[in-house]
Amino acid sequence: MLRSASSRNIWNGKPMKPDILIFKESESLSRHAATLFKEKSDQAIHERGRCLIALSGGGTPERLFQLLASDYRKEIRWNQIHLFWGDERCVSPTTPGSNYRQADEALLSKVAIPKENAHRIKGELDPSSAAQEYARLLKTFAPPGLDFPALDLVYLGVGEDGHTASLFPHSPVQAREPVIAVTANYQDRPANRVTLTQMVFNQAQTVVFMATGEKKADILAKILSNRYDPEIYPAQRIDPQNGQSIWLIDEAAASRLPRNLKRLNFCEG
Repeated sequence: MLRSASSRNIWNGKPMKPDILIFKESESLSRHAATLFKEKSDQAIHERGRCLIALSGGGTPERLFQLLASDYRKEIRWNQIHLFWGDERCVSPTTPGSNYRQADEALLSKVAIPKENAHRIKGELDPSSAAQEYARLLKTFAPPGLDFPALDLVYLGVGEDGHTASLFPHSPVQAREPVIAVTANYQDRPANRVTLTQMVFNQAQTVVFMATGEKKADILAKILSNRYDPEIYPAQRIDPQNGQSIWLIDEAAASRLPRNLKRLNFCEG
């Protein structure tokens, strides 16, 4: 059985309502992330006939993709799922640095999802053109009143500098567009990328952050503290208006969180 508790932090009067789940190791964390994929997709398909999910890149979700392609391959209704990406590097989809390529090799090529249901960002274009094209695509999935879809499930990571997707420290805090080109350098990190912004993430039903390893411990202690500074810690910009935010963290990444927070939110299993 999993045991969890909701944490409600107040940063300068602003509520953040994440559910924090701490796992002994990354394998159980990844398995829980896969269970959420199954549960949330089943719920969305039952209620609306389809499920809209945004994936992340990087090393942390790799095991999630493998589990979905093996243990959950026949359990998920792939033909009713539409996949999007939270961000992408402006490289060819066949380049090792492509988030799409990572997901395609580990997941898409191994499950029965229709090819047209995987809506990649065209990283082979220049950042501005790729962002404009993806914004047009997202609009075709938008409900009344929005220019982008209300995603059912979003997976995000968090960098050692506090960035999430390709929203980097000192980038503009107030998003004016759902999709933006990222061409500046942030903390010596070169960026020619396209990213969704918090305008999209904060309309999602469920946002799942995944963070593993001791290298993430310092930044998680800051992000999940009572200090609200979204300019420095872009992950704090993500706070779904009418949905839930879930942080899946392994013990190593949680090692510098306050002791009471670790005790309350530790999961067995």
